[in-house]
Amino acid sequence: MRDYLHIFTYRGASSMILASFPARLAYGMIGLGLYFKTYHAVHSIAFAGFVAGLNGISGALTTSIRSSLLDRYGMRIPLRIFVPAYGSSILLLNFVSSRNSLIVASFVLGICAPPINLSIRPLWRYIVPQKEMRKALAIDTSVMTIAQIVGPVLVTYLSLSSHPSLALYSCSALIFIGGLSLSALKITKEWEPEEKRESDVGIFRVPGIRLLMVEGVIIGLGMGMYQIAVPAFTSIRHVEHLTGTIFASWSIASVIGALLAGVVGKRLTPLNAFVRNYYLWALVALPLFLTTPGWSLIAVSALIGLTNGAQQVFYLEIVEAVRPRGTAASALGWMWTVEGSAASIGSWLGGSLSQSISPQFCFALTSLSVLAGMAIVRLGKSHLAAADHFGPRND
Repeated sequence: MRDYLHIFTYRGASSMILASFPARLAYGMIGLGLYFKTYHAVHSIAFAGFVAGLNGISGALTTSIRSSLLDRYGMRIPLRIFVPAYGSSILLLNFVSSRNSLIVASFVLGICAPPINLSIRPLWRYIVPQKEMRKALAIDTSVMTIAQIVGPVLVTYLSLSSHPSLALYSCSALIFIGGLSLSALKITKEWEPEEKRESDVGIFRVPGIRLLMVEGVIIGLGMGMYQIAVPAFTSIRHVEHLTGTIFASWSIASVIGALLAGVVGKRLTPLNAFVRNYYLWALVALPLFLTTPGWSLIAVSALIGLTNGAQQVFYLEIVEAVRPRGTAASALGWMWTVEGSAASIGSWLGGSLSQSISPQFCFALTSLSVLAGMAIVRLGKSHLAAADHFGPRND
């Protein structure tokens, strides 16, 4: 714990975490907020999953564009454009209720999503020394996950209260507060994109990036189905109040997993840690299809979250190691575009399959996706060799 507290002694670390937290909390709320808003408006699990998925895919498909803007113009201008647009779009969505208007509003909302997390991750390289990067990423991942703990619980409570419109109103307020606070920080204003050289290759010409994109498609589909299968299952069993608890069990365990990754895995290179943890992740995901809303689903979700939290830390290190110069934000942006788009398709499939077959069938596909992702990484491990050592990037 002392090692983690030391990270906050570096200039800009505490202010960046505190300023961005409200916006991250809003991101933790928006998915379920859209689901409950749509479900209560049209009373269809499949359509609610479709709307949530449409919002996700419109946001994911444009993530690469927003990240490229960061690498070209810096952080302040993109944040000050997208934050007000996103907050206003949430307010607009709260006033619509027909199927067509929900579709249009959710699609526009995804396009306007501000690059909060994409702005924060590149800043850590300028705040802490290289030897502290894994701890910094572990803290950042944990804070983001804490927002995902509070977010689903808060939005579930507000969506099921006597004033359900407060759920999306709260999202809008939080994104305004966090996004504009982040854009006003000194370190955000001072950050400059990496200068590209003529010898630098394009992002899609890096074999390691292409491998991670394929893996991201598989994992995204599985995780997207899980995200919708959980509220669908609780709705079918008439225990909607457990939705936030199930997601919170995943998120709390993810925080623990991320913090353990920063300490337990410090003697392992990013690549070795990533591969070894993948085995554990696949193992604990296997019994997911046997669970039902209650203690079994809560327990298995927690185990998956524990390993997934650690995996996110190692994943960020690997992307940083294999990406080409000049893509500090856009490399991760493209990763999230691919995985996020797949997750959005998974959400749409999860809603349809949960209604036509069963949520447990979606859980089985989630388990298979983790196994497939592990196999892809294991077979293409040589393409990630740049992450098989400690130390700074070789630019």
